[in-house]
Amino acid sequence: MIKKKHAVSSKPVIKCESVYKIFGNNLQALLRKSGGVIDTKFLQDSGCIIGVNDACFEVQKGELLVVMGLSGSGKSTLLRCISRLTEPTAGQIWIDGQDITRMSQKQLVDLRRNKMGMVFQSFALLPHKTVLENVAFPLQIKGQSTPDSIRRAMEMIQLVGLGGRENYYPRQLSGGQQQRVGIARSLAVEPDIWLLDEPFSALDPLIRKEMQDEFLRLQGLLQKTILFVTHDFDEALRLADRIAIMKDGLIEQIDTPANIVLNPATDYVAKFTRDVPREKVLSCANLMEAAGKSQVSSIKVNQHALIETVAEAVLNESRPVQVVDDAGTRVGILKRKTIIHVLFGARRA
Repeated sequence: MIKKKHAVSSKPVIKCESVYKIFGNNLQALLRKSGGVIDTKFLQDSGCIIGVNDACFEVQKGELLVVMGLSGSGKSTLLRCISRLTEPTAGQIWIDGQDITRMSQKQLVDLRRNKMGMVFQSFALLPHKTVLENVAFPLQIKGQSTPDSIRRAMEMIQLVGLGGRENYYPRQLSGGQQQRVGIARSLAVEPDIWLLDEPFSALDPLIRKEMQDEFLRLQGLLQKTILFVTHDFDEALRLADRIAIMKDGLIEQIDTPANIVLNPATDYVAKFTRDVPREKVLSCANLMEAAGKSQVSSIKVNQHALIETVAEAVLNESRPVQVVDDAGTRVGILKRKTIIHVLFGARRA
């Protein structure tokens, strides 16, 4: 699989600045006592729980940012703050330049209906509606005709492997099947922004891969912006343009998969990524050298190709393999000894 970098725009689609979410029955009294200043140590010592701690980041148009962390790290809370399904305690969140922390409930409903597609671990299906009606419902809310909404809903139902169950009710489906309905409903509206909280966790491996492929395909064609929460590193590596790793509400590091694995910012990130297979992370561009005057093989590999997809070809060549850009122009060379060293000789103890 070849992953290409998205174009970075000057104006981010999502921007978080010093976002906090703090839980505690006495929170407001404590904040008044501190003059509104967020002192996380004082709040924790006073019995509060820090769900999100000073989150600052941007997500560009067409970018797929994966948020990872162990259970309780704050990743799902952060996602819910960005949709304002959970009210942040402090900070600002911009969607397309609008500060949603200042929006009215009506404005938020319009934003979610027209710009956001959301899939959370709780399926939130309408129990009195069939699978087909559940998937078509948001399209009809947006004003699509019944024939058009039914046609689009059926396409999505087939995609997630529920063909033949379109007339079932949620109570007649397994948990995994209900999650597929939620995914289909989110895909159906083709929103500008997708907020996804472990959307594929209950799917079998084949359907899970198909759904990942569909998101990557749609992202490439439509340049949607995706914020995706998962605990599965293989899934993160397959999908992410960048990965944010959280611990105790803090974003420990946010970077490309390759940079996170090669240059962990903290000991926690190093431990978190220690066993990640590097061949699934590094691209030819990460390992290539300048061509110089070296005699090269006739074999060419794309600079965006992951090492796992080209390793066998490179290792079977005595001469360096040419690394080319999308236009076929040579941009470097890839040596057999480089792959051997990075994949097998440079693993951390």
